[in-house]
Amino acid sequence: MCQLLGMSCNVPTDICFSFSGFSRRGGGTDVHRDGWGIGFFEGDDGRGCRVFLDPSPSIESPLASVVRDYPIQSMNVVAHIRKATQGDICLQNTHPFQRELWGRYWVFAHNGNLIDFDPELSGRYLPVGNTDSERAFCFLLDTLALRFGAMAPSYEHLMDTMAEVAAVLRAHGPANFLLSNGRWLIAHCSTDLHYIVRRAPFNQAHLKDEDVSIDFNEVTSDTDCVTVIATTPLTDNEEWTRIEPGTLILFRAGEPVEVRHTNQAI
Repeated sequence: MCQLLGMSCNVPTDICFSFSGFSRRGGGTDVHRDGWGIGFFEGDDGRGCRVFLDPSPSIESPLASVVRDYPIQSMNVVAHIRKATQGDICLQNTHPFQRELWGRYWVFAHNGNLIDFDPELSGRYLPVGNTDSERAFCFLLDTLALRFGAMAPSYEHLMDTMAEVAAVLRAHGPANFLLSNGRWLIAHCSTDLHYIVRRAPFNQAHLKDEDVSIDFNEVTSDTDCVTVIATTPLTDNEEWTRIEPGTLILFRAGEPVEVRHTNQAI
C-alpha cells in the first residue's frame, strides 16, 4: 500500500528534511514507485494551496528533487507516495487530491485498499480518476456538504461527522488518511500512522532512509511547535507516537487538539 506524510505547525515551516527521507521510500528504500504528490497551504489564513503531482517514482522524479531543495514555508502539508492497489498509474490517480468546500481548498491523501466501495454521490463531487481513494474523498466531502449545508461547522462538530465517515471507510478495508483545509490537519489511523511533536528544547534528528541529520536548534525558535505525521517513523533517534487504530486526530498549529474514535456509522 501507499505511505503518508503530513506536517502541522504554529509558524510557516519547510518540510525539506522530512520529505528528503520520505521521498527515498518511493522506489529507493521501499517499493512505492507508482507516483507521488505533495500539497502546501500558504498565504493569508492558509487559503492558497500549491500542489505538486508526478506519476513517476519520487526517487527518480526531477520534480521531487525541486521539492526536496525548495524551502516552501507552510503551516499545513499533506504528501503521499503510491503503491497502486486500484486504478491506473497516471496523473489523475496521483494523490493528494484537491477540491473546494466552504470557500477553501481541501487536500486528501489515502493509504489503504477499499473493497466494494461504491457510494452514492450527489454529483457535487465526482472522481476524475478511477481510484478507491478519490471516491472516498468525494464521499467524505459530499457527506460534509449535505450534513452542514452552506455554513462551515466548528471543528468539534466536523470531527463528529468525520468519525462517522471514517467508520464507513474502515468497513471496506484499511483507511489511513490525511485531510487538511489549511487551517488544521486531520489524521485517521486505520492500521499504521505515527506522529512526533517537536518543540523546545529541540534536538538533533537523523533520517532512517538516508544518512542525513539536522540540528533543529539551528533552524527554530523557542516558541516553534512542529508536528510531523508519517505512516512509519522517518527518524531513528527520536520517539514517535503510534496512533491507535480507529483513532481520528485533529492537529492545529502543531498541537493535537481534538480526538475521536471511529466506532460509529452514518
